[in-house]
Amino acid sequence: MHTTYRLNTSELDQTFLDGLRAAFPEKEIEIVVYEVDETAYLFKSDANRERLLVAKANIESGENLIEVSLQDLE
Repeated sequence: MHTTYRLNTSELDQTFLDGLRAAFPEKEIEIVVYEVDETAYLFKSDANRERLLVAKANIESGENLIEVSLQDLE
């Protein structure tokens, strides 16, 4: 069985360990840890990559921007 957990280190607690033990009772497991690069993850999709690059260009050129007042969000 293969399971991927994606979480923040602040979520590594006894509950997480208990969940691992329940998912893999009496089994030898291997834990591999690596830091997630959100940018690389978001760029995996060609469509998403293009959308992000267009948004970045819009920000840099000051075009197609939507301004929101913080007071409007309250």
